[in-house]
Amino acid sequence: MADYYGIQLSMWKVANAFDNAVAESFFHTLKTEHVYFESYKNLEEAKMNIFEYVYDFYNQTQRHSTLGYLSPAQFEKNFCAQQKVSLLSVQ
Repeated sequence: MADYYGIQLSMWKVANAFDNAVAESFFHTLKTEHVYFESYKNLEEAKMNIFEYVYDFYNQTQRHSTLGYLSPAQFEKNFCAQQKVSLLSVQ
């Protein structure tokens, strides 16, 4: 599927920080901008709250240098338009 969409996978060596930089940056942002300021009553509340933060705020509005200073949602929209693919058909 990666070839179909023109995606290049990056897998270097075990414990290579560069392969994980984007994910590490995301989790740092999630924790320092959101999770550390919340108090959850239970796991379900934590899951819903974090989902809402990621889906409603982070993906829609946070711009990223690795995505050309676009939000993840805008980057995906542009990518799909460029590939002439419906967002609903991407699996």
